[in-house]
Amino acid sequence: MRIFRYLLSALSALMFATLPATGKASETRIAVAANFAAAAEEIITAFEAKTGAEVRMSVGATGQLYAQILQAAPFDVFLAADQNRPDLLVAEGLARREHKITYAIGRLVLYSADPEVEPGPDLLKRSEFARLAIANPATAPYGAAAISTLQRLGLKQALEPKIVTGTSVSQTFQFVASTSAELGFVALAQVLDASPAQRWLVPDTLHAPIAQDAVLLQAGEGNPTAVALFEFLQSAEARDIINRFGYASSQPVAN
Repeated sequence: MRIFRYLLSALSALMFATLPATGKASETRIAVAANFAAAAEEIITAFEAKTGAEVRMSVGATGQLYAQILQAAPFDVFLAADQNRPDLLVAEGLARREHKITYAIGRLVLYSADPEVEPGPDLLKRSEFARLAIANPATAPYGAAAISTLQRLGLKQALEPKIVTGTSVSQTFQFVASTSAELGFVALAQVLDASPAQRWLVPDTLHAPIAQDAVLLQAGEGNPTAVALFEFLQSAEARDIINRFGYASSQPVAN
């Protein structure tokens, strides 16, 4: 692992040194979980400014992106919202275990766009709302965390008739933002600008950690831009962006 990190850092440093400050010397395509899209855009902007390279980003539910990769979608790097799909890609031979990192730890919140509503377990227990939005738990880790939260609170069965399901946490947020649903379980990163009174930060004890792993796919191993981006994702500059968007990470910062 230490040798790989050294070689990866060396490749990244060489890329940064040789790419022009302007112009698009190379490009890479990455798949990004919907909850991380805004943070990824800022990371990409910083990376492109540093290298002059171009990054093309596709956003979707982790399960959907994983299925696309299995079907040979031309991605070089995958930023998932869980650890399971990257592990499966390693098992499928589409990525190497030494090319996998935990880049972020997500936080789940219960959110309402109505400033008069105070989300929390008491409101869920009173059930004084018509619709509760969650992401599809089969494909979106934030949806699975939402279901776990309802189960731990003993409310899943009672609230099932009120649940509306989005294909991703991004669509789930849109349900709530448009008031199609009064409440929704979304990512903290999506509602950082909202009043704290409009969101309830779900305790970690109510669901498994939302550890988000990234993998450099085998398709991207020969692409210097992909390698450099994967290394940049572990840099102090990227870490500052990740933290600013409401995430933490268990990975050490690359020098």
